Amino acid sequence: MKLAITLIVLALLIIVGPAAWQFTHTNPAAVPTSGLPWQIDTPAPGESRVFSLTLGRSTLADARTRFGPDAQLAIVATPSEAGNVELYYESITAGFIAGRLIVTADLPAATVEGLRERAAKTEYMQSTTRKATLAEADLPVALAAPIRAIAFIPSANLDEAIVVERFGAPAERLRSNDHIEHLLYPAKGLDVVLDSKGKELLQYVAPARFDALRTPLRAAADQAATAPPAAAPDKP
Repeated sequence: MKLAITLIVLALLIIVGPAAWQFTHTNPAAVPTSGLPWQIDTPAPGESRVFSLTLGRSTLADARTRFGPDAQLAIVATPSEAGNVELYYESITAGFIAGRLIVTADLPAATVEGLRERAAKTEYMQSTTRKATLAEADLPVALAAPIRAIAFIPSANLDEAIVVERFGAPAERLRSNDHIEHLLYPAKGLDVVLDSKGKELLQYVAPARFDALRTPLRAAADQAATAPPAAAPDKP
C-alpha cells in the first residue's frame, strides 16, 4: 500500500510539476521557509546558500545529511579533464519540486588524481565519460570536502517565463547553440540553462566564483556567433 501511494505521489509531481513552480505565486502562505530552487540567500558578500547548503562552506557530508544517504559518490571525468568528485542523487525533492541533484566537491586536482588512482572500480557511463567509484578508505576525504557547485535538473519542464517569474530578469544571456541558452544571475551565483531539445538545468556556485563559470560560456557563445550557418540538406 505504501509503495502504491508513493508511486501515485511521484506521478502527480510529474503531471503538475510546471504548475508547482507557479503555485505559490498566488498562495504565499504555502511557501516553504527554505529548500526551494529559487530560494537563494546571500549570507555574506560573495557567498550564496541554496537547498539549506552554503556554497564553499557546507560539505558533501552536509549534503548527504540534507538529502539522505541514497546517493552515488564517484569521480566523473571526460577524456580531456581530470574529473570531479560528485555526489549524485537520482531523485530528490526540494521543497515540493522533484528532480535530480549533483553536488560537486571542491578538491585540489592532485587530491582528485590520487582518489582516482585508488578507485575501487572505473566504468564508462555514456560515450567516453568515465565514473570511478571511490575506495572505501577515501570516502571520508571526499565527504569532508566543501561544495564547489550544485546542479539541479527539475522533473518539470521550465520555460523562460517561469524562470523570470521565479528568479527575475537575468543580468546576461549567452547562447551556446541553436537550442541552448544560458540565463545568468551573477549576484545569486546561478546559471539557468534552457534547452529546447533537452532538460533544463540550474547550476549554482558561490557568486565570488561566478566568473569561472561564465568565462567558458562566453567563449562558447562567441564561437557559436561566428560559426558559419549549417548547410541546408540537399533536396532529393
